[in-house]
Amino acid sequence: MTDFLEQTERDYEGEHDRPLGTYARIMAVYGGAVATAVAAAALTGRRPPERVGFMDVALMAACTHKVARLIAKDPVTSPIRAPFTRYEGVSGPAELAETPRNTIGELLGCPFCIAQWAATVYAAGMVFAPRFTRLAGATMTAVAVADWLQLGYAKLIKATD
Repeated sequence: MTDFLEQTERDYEGEHDRPLGTYARIMAVYGGAVATAVAAAALTGRRPPERVGFMDVALMAACTHKVARLIAKDPVTSPIRAPFTRYEGVSGPAELAETPRNTIGELLGCPFCIAQWAATVYAAGMVFAPRFTRLAGATMTAVAVADWLQLGYAKLIKATD
């Protein structure tokens, strides 16, 4: 079986470096975390919300966006990424450009990748602590909207020059 998996990885990669084994381990960690949350919910009698309304989805989406960018791009969170990435410069207002050193760096520096994890944590929060989760979601959503307003304001000021 190991030979088959190694051959599959070589065939898939071709001349590119694609660490399928590490990706599989990351997927296993994610799946294990979801399974653990589901088991914990079952053991404690927690249930998901009867329905997820539009406002909850909007709050979750904006919060996920902001948390993902905060983890993947913000200068303040660079110490978390530093062991796995290399600083390259600034990529935008209050955002850094970093090159991943390994697969973990690829995950931590990718807001699209982190969004999956952030949304999953938010969903688990809605099962275990919905009031706190909504408050945290509203906070991060307010920060995201403030960011968008800052960018819009800067664009308007630039247009008047």
